[in-house]
Amino acid sequence: MAPPQGQMRPGRQLAVLGFIFVVLYLLVFFSGGASGGWKDRLEPRLGLDLIGGTRMTLEATNTVDGKPPTSANLEEARQIIENRVNAYGVAEAEVVTEGNRNIVISLPGQNRDLTDVGEAAELRFRKVLKATDGSGAAAAPAPTASATPAPSGSATPAPSGSATPKPSGSASPKVTSSPSAGGQGGMAPTPSASAAAPTPSATPSAAAPSPSASAEPVPQSVEQQRKAIEQKVGAAAWAAASGLQAPADLTADPSLADKLKPFGTLSPQEVAVLPVGMQFNVPTITCAQLDDRPAASIKDENQQAVACESGAKYLLDKAKVLGTDVKNASAQLDQTSSWVVSLNFTGKGQEKWTALTREAFNNEGQACDQTALGQDGKCRVAVVLDNEIVSSPEIQGVLTGDSQITGSFDNKSANALASQLRYGALPVTFEPQESQNVTATLGDSHLKAGLLAAGIGMLLVIIYSFFYYRLLGSVIFLSLVLSALLVFGALVVLGRSIGFTLTLAGIAGMIVSLGVAADSFVIYFERLKDEIREGRSPRSAVPRAWVRARRTIISANAITLMSAVVLYIVSVGAVKGFAFALGLATVLDLVVVFLFRHPIMTMFARTRAFLSPRVSGLGRALPARSAEAGTGRNPRVKEA
Repeated sequence: MAPPQGQMRPGRQLAVLGFIFVVLYLLVFFSGGASGGWKDRLEPRLGLDLIGGTRMTLEATNTVDGKPPTSANLEEARQIIENRVNAYGVAEAEVVTEGNRNIVISLPGQNRDLTDVGEAAELRFRKVLKATDGSGAAAAPAPTASATPAPSGSATPAPSGSATPKPSGSASPKVTSSPSAGGQGGMAPTPSASAAAPTPSATPSAAAPSPSASAEPVPQSVEQQRKAIEQKVGAAAWAAASGLQAPADLTADPSLADKLKPFGTLSPQEVAVLPVGMQFNVPTITCAQLDDRPAASIKDENQQAVACESGAKYLLDKAKVLGTDVKNASAQLDQTSSWVVSLNFTGKGQEKWTALTREAFNNEGQACDQTALGQDGKCRVAVVLDNEIVSSPEIQGVLTGDSQITGSFDNKSANALASQLRYGALPVTFEPQESQNVTATLGDSHLKAGLLAAGIGMLLVIIYSFFYYRLLGSVIFLSLVLSALLVFGALVVLGRSIGFTLTLAGIAGMIVSLGVAADSFVIYFERLKDEIREGRSPRSAVPRAWVRARRTIISANAITLMSAVVLYIVSVGAVKGFAFALGLATVLDLVVVFLFRHPIMTMFARTRAFLSPRVSGLGRALPARSAEAGTGRNPRVKEA
């Protein structure tokens, strides 16, 4: 027989709760970040105060023009610092901005010196001396797919695209003098390696020095590292790499390829200490290894460097122009309504830029190797930010005034490139404010202490609930267990999806949430006793008590949730973790209240045990009602 209209069906709420559990734990075991055995999949992401590691807080000072850093400056700095930290090979590093000046770096499980990652990033303008497609073959320029911009600086409209080099058949951006500058020509980025037609490199370039004959003294520590690498790859591989004067044609000498294979197993940190010529000439040293090197490895503007762009390796000259020589860079629309990036240099910077373009502009190709020429047969200049080549334009003339980067830009790509150039010109400097190293042993003791505190808190609540509420205590126990399982599953999934890390402060937030959950039990059960004392039967008292207690429970949890949200917004550091964990546990407690506690109480109200004062835990509420009925007086029965 169907239940009366308006009467709840507890099975439906319990089914919804079961569905939530199934979906949540399917995500725990089979989501994209799940790996390893089932134990590994059940591990939440822990903060460094629980597993040890390093945390450093950097405060941004004013930019070089004396103005406070903007949010855009801080975000670009955060991305650059994150790239530098990732270059250490650190897993799950976290770099976040706090407030309008601070950047916090957290490396769980790692103790490292992070003093160098906060150094101001600057652009380096380096002439491309030589290029290879990454497999040892020389990179040939791709055919031009769009008209060359006129010397006046106006650009022919091109399809909208990225500022990075395009594959064969797509238009390439160029840099020209602005119309008012009266300069010559422009420069266009090289095509990507995928567009290159490989040809063997027959003769070594004069610009590619032998790695075995370095003119600069090498620090003893670096020399020791190189000896360790020589032992790792073997004497034969080291000798073969040292003798290379140009990227080898491996198809012509398969035995050489076998000898050089051990270099492909080197870490980015090991590759960083190799001589520049070896980094470029050894074909088994990949762009992936070069891209992941620490940023400081190519920071010296007085040394040649190797960097990659779209899979192609470039041997780069000394940096003749720095990012601080750029006065301003902005995205603009030219006369043809095409997006361009305008470059303005400082007084000395313009002199350096003119000298660099004059040096690179050589129609006979003598200023750079044949492999480094662009699609118009002229030398190129790479714009390098840390390890990343932002652009590698082809120099088409001597630029004596303001310059423009023209080509296949849209609004977004032009502003992105301009932003990178501005950041190189106006670097944000940082001062370390706090540095903390937490050992794994200390983190492990913190974790045990936090879990012990949480366990003791839950145990005390359960003991009190069974002592005071008896049968109803089982409802409290099961509710807390379900809440804990929901919170745990949510922590695992959130750690994979948004990178949330559980810290000691987060555990404290969950312990506090136990008190909120206990309050909701007391409100509900005491309201139930009041309804029974007023003469209602237990079966009718349960829904009536729920309706009245529900408002108070929702109000109390809403206040806690709002407090957690406000605290999360205005706080920094570990307090954010506390607020997030408190808010999460509060929301999930509400889920359990509506989908488990009320339905299970409705089911209990239909049992005989619920009518026994000793078993139900309703105390004197039921005996008082029975005594009133035994005197012959009519009890006040108010059925719902």
